[in-house]
Amino acid sequence: MLSAFLRRVGQTLIVLFGISVLVFLVFFATPGADPTARIAGRNASPQTMEKVRHEYGFDRPLPFQYATMMKKLFITRDLTSYANRGEQVVPEIIQAAPVTLSLVCGSAVIWLIVSVAMGTLAAAMKGSWVDRTLIMLGLVGISMPVFWLGQVANLISLSRYHDTWLFSWVPGPGYVPLTQNPLAWFKALVIPWCVLAVMFIGIYSRILRADLVALAQEDFMRTARAKGLSPARILIFHGLRTSAITYVSLFGLDFAQLLGGGALLTEVVFGLPGVGRLTYQALTNLDLPLIMATVMYSATFVVLANAVVDILYILLDPRVRDGR
Repeated sequence: MLSAFLRRVGQTLIVLFGISVLVFLVFFATPGADPTARIAGRNASPQTMEKVRHEYGFDRPLPFQYATMMKKLFITRDLTSYANRGEQVVPEIIQAAPVTLSLVCGSAVIWLIVSVAMGTLAAAMKGSWVDRTLIMLGLVGISMPVFWLGQVANLISLSRYHDTWLFSWVPGPGYVPLTQNPLAWFKALVIPWCVLAVMFIGIYSRILRADLVALAQEDFMRTARAKGLSPARILIFHGLRTSAITYVSLFGLDFAQLLGGGALLTEVVFGLPGVGRLTYQALTNLDLPLIMATVMYSATFVVLANAVVDILYILLDPRVRDGR
């Protein structure tokens, strides 16, 4: 088990190194493009151009440029965006990360609880009207784009029915830190949580139902029924436990993707100053250092999530421990 864990950690470090090299080459070593002009921004003065060229080592070989860029990004954390009034990009990401973390964690709790309940109930009542209704609701959730659902939620809660008792508590777009006012934090995020969770509830409930239905014919499930265990106990303690491997895999990847900026549309619609919205603004302004930093931030979360999922595989399924 220890060797499998160490092997996976080594693979993670190699992948992160490869991603950092690839991101650097795409942004700063493209033939025919001057990275100095990209970082300095539009209409930069000759003095600024010379400062950027010297600071980032663009007059030196590529390995030196790569080392300088990674040092500024991960060690000294003084990577500067000249297109954004000389602001340092790492503090901006650190400031935006708690917003995205709050949004994604709250949404994940909702989609996990609701999808497990829907998927388990649909599998337990396979073929009934309850099963068909839950499948239809899941399909509707998958089909609704998050930006459209968010705009509809804003229209209902902030415009049409904001003066009613049902939505009078809903605050305007924006974010309140948890440490500043927990109740205001909850009020600002509860509707974005639900909007972001809708699609994942539909996907996860359908996948869980399909796994549970398929597992019902496995030998260990038939053995459990032959022993006289109740259907609920068989479904929950045997079916759900076995389906957890697929569920954990999907959850780890989706959670990391959202933390890395996948919640961009939700953040933009609800005015949340998270990493996704920061990336959107960087793309709009062609802010190269900030774009590179957010890309590395996102890639790091996804790769680390893959590593965590593989480690959980080792804990959940002993057969994986001896795998190569």
